[in-house]
Amino acid sequence: MAKAFTEAVCALLEMVPAGFVVTYGSLAAAAGFPRSARQIVRILHTQSRSRNLPWHRVIAAGGRIALADYKGGNLQRQLLRSEGIEIGNDGRIDIHRYFWDFRKFQDGGIA
Repeated sequence: MAKAFTEAVCALLEMVPAGFVVTYGSLAAAAGFPRSARQIVRILHTQSRSRNLPWHRVIAAGGRIALADYKGGNLQRQLLRSEGIEIGNDGRIDIHRYFWDFRKFQDGGIA
């Protein structure tokens, strides 16, 4: 199960285009495990570099960046802004404006 979940998460994340974000929970749900949002962190930590995943497009519920500034939060903000995503003074992203909804873009039953 863990390998299948990891593969599904990576495939789904690769579908998220520049200029959009997903939440940890929406990514887990689209992969078929709606209660596994925390596992997304593990997958991003272990797979992002080797698979060149767009890890920066994954944010916490409510539109906030979960990473501390010194642990990649500053880099994540920089990467998101370079894709045209506006980040408010409160550090939040307008989830309604930039959210990529996997349910609208199903691909062969992956989501």
